[in-house]
Amino acid sequence: LSYFRGLLGAREMRILILGLDGAGKTTILYKLQVGEVVTTIPTIGFNVEQVTYKNLKFQVWDLGGQTS
Repeated sequence: LSYFRGLLGAREMRILILGLDGAGKTTILYKLQVGEVVTTIPTIGFNVEQVTYKNLKFQVWDLGGQTS
């Protein structure tokens, strides 16, 4: 297990969050980042945030959903 933690710590990890508009993508991102649900507004474009979760570091890309 410590072997895998060493590998994960040495790599830059990226997560891409995709989904329909109003699905909760940004809410999930900020729940991971600050540990609580925050009020958000619809994302125009995208958000890129650094998240540390249980000693792992991620770069999370949150792409705003769009109506067609």
